Amino acid sequence: MAAAVVVTLAAVLVVVAPWADDDETADGDGAAGPGSAPVSDVSGPPDATPPEVDSAALVAAVPAEAVAKIDPVRLAPGVVPPSNRWYSGLVFGDQPQPVFAEPLSFGLTDSGFTLGLPAPTVDAKVIIAPHVPAVTVDAGATSAQVSAADPVSVTIDLLDASGAVLGKVVLAAGSPFVSFTAAQDVTLGSTVAGGTFAPGDDGAATADAGTSQWGLVGGTTDGGSTTLGAGESASWYALPPDATPEAATALRTAAADPVTGVDVTYGVDDTVARTTLTYRTAGGSPTAYVLMPHHRVGDQPERTDCGLGAYPSVYGDLELCAGSQLSSFAPAVPAARELDLDGISDDQRAAIVDALATDVAGTPAFPSDTYFGGKALNRAASLVVLGEQLGVPDVVAELRSTTVDALTEWAEPDGCTRRDARCVVYDETARSAIGLTPSFGSDELNDHHFHYGYILAAAGLLAQDDPALAARLAPVMNLLAQDIAAALPSDELPQLRSFDPYAGHSWASGTSPFADGNNQESSSEAVTAWNGLGLWAQASDQPELATEATWLASTEALTARTYWTAPDLEQFEGFEHTMVSLNWGGKRDYATWFSPEPSAILGIQLIPMGPVQSGMAEGVTPEQIRASVEEATPGGYGVQFGGYLLMYRALAGADDAAAAWQEAVSLPDVGVDDGSSRSAMLAFIASAQAGSGG
Repeated sequence: MAAAVVVTLAAVLVVVAPWADDDETADGDGAAGPGSAPVSDVSGPPDATPPEVDSAALVAAVPAEAVAKIDPVRLAPGVVPPSNRWYSGLVFGDQPQPVFAEPLSFGLTDSGFTLGLPAPTVDAKVIIAPHVPAVTVDAGATSAQVSAADPVSVTIDLLDASGAVLGKVVLAAGSPFVSFTAAQDVTLGSTVAGGTFAPGDDGAATADAGTSQWGLVGGTTDGGSTTLGAGESASWYALPPDATPEAATALRTAAADPVTGVDVTYGVDDTVARTTLTYRTAGGSPTAYVLMPHHRVGDQPERTDCGLGAYPSVYGDLELCAGSQLSSFAPAVPAARELDLDGISDDQRAAIVDALATDVAGTPAFPSDTYFGGKALNRAASLVVLGEQLGVPDVVAELRSTTVDALTEWAEPDGCTRRDARCVVYDETARSAIGLTPSFGSDELNDHHFHYGYILAAAGLLAQDDPALAARLAPVMNLLAQDIAAALPSDELPQLRSFDPYAGHSWASGTSPFADGNNQESSSEAVTAWNGLGLWAQASDQPELATEATWLASTEALTARTYWTAPDLEQFEGFEHTMVSLNWGGKRDYATWFSPEPSAILGIQLIPMGPVQSGMAEGVTPEQIRASVEEATPGGYGVQFGGYLLMYRALAGADDAAAAWQEAVSLPDVGVDDGSSRSAMLAFIASAQAGSGG
């Protein structure tokens, strides 16, 4: 197992404020803005203190340049563009895209919006539940814009022809409600497929959409029309297919007080990372939420108001609960710098040192783009740490110097005034740091956590115990850290750009121009990103940032297992694979963006198999690991990512690790990825073998 560097995780109370709209600002001290609800005590670690950072100073230190290829066309003035969100498709692109809020789907129309309750269908390689409108709401709008956003919820203004606001629509991930609050007197056309809402004696109007039952609370409903006075709200919701009378009553009652936003807090101790979401309502009344599978796996807080029914989804059943506070746990994953090599044999140590010398000698020039350049820096820094750990610092001394020079070049705040690569600028329109030369659409805000996570990891590895180096790297490294993981909102950078606290994982697409919602492919590179953030936090003496990084890595590692490498697929009969490689808001694929080969489909979930990945088998059965590796290697390991597949196999037990070692020593070079090395592969397998008693 990895020898993790453990930090002291002090914690005090905080509410992580949502982004502000024109009427609501976040206080400069990081407290929640007006309208925020205090977070009540929950079980598990106490709330952590998020790092407070002078974002204005960070962005001012690098050149300002308009290089980002995004256009937030449906965004109110003054709102930070919400890239990399489950709802980003509402903001960017010529036409808005459907989004998936769990349990509902939502789409903007020319005059209002539509709602759906996605129903999964399955084939051999895809689990899909597209947005199929069941409810159509016509507000007479001519345009729409996002006017407020936080990491979990979004507010959309519907505008008339003059640009005046007709009303505000709020939807939040995990909430079964979508609400409309009128800014002026308005009559909504509110219909379902094949019918209308019929008022009942209990204060709710109901409708049968064929495959789903819907409720509507608020306003005056008559046939296909719902009338609202200025300031009044209406809320729509779907009933779970197995809804009990208690569930129907709970939903009807909660719908009367619409959700206005979601506060996020987190806490970490030596064993647990906790996420708490507090769904704020207009009147402060309790609401309702749904649990995803990762909220229920393993040890979790005691919940007494759940079990009210379940909604279908591509991720499995979503359990309905009454209340306003969703708290969930993940096993703590503190930043890991090196492997535990204490128990490896002398022969293995000698073989690793021999491979290390070859790997160092064969290290090519560092690429100049943010992704392959970042991977190469992390590979080189990892070789340096491995050599120093093995007691052969002379083998890696020159590589250390070369890599430090390369990092120092990246970290020159004014570097982009002299060159167009290996430097960072700030794009004010995008509210983002952009590394030059971009790659894989990073100038569209794609994949920033992958790219910058590698660079931060390299900086953290080499600046450990070197405060002078950390100080030289700090201005740009801190900017990259805040670009992907700012815990608090600011005018310059979004809060938690890449990470979704409800889904428990990151989204990779900056603008999400897809009808299936946002997506993420490489769950392992996301975990590596937060591990890199933690390594940098340790090296630069930022304990609050280290705690945040542990929360992010812990939660992402849990969801990586739950939804990517070891998912429970029992209810999706017809899906013919052991794992899922590309998860979206509205579908899940056994596929990649770059290759149909099974080695790539599993391998992209393992890259780069650094020390933090040595814990990825926690909660995964050896049988699951073996089945996935067998599926990925029908022709053997001499394929793309073959080394990663051997490293993963080694986590299945002592015999598997021994067999993996025998394969690894003669693995063809094609099986060793450019983000890793043969010596890193051998060290990982030897560590796994020693840790399993082999």
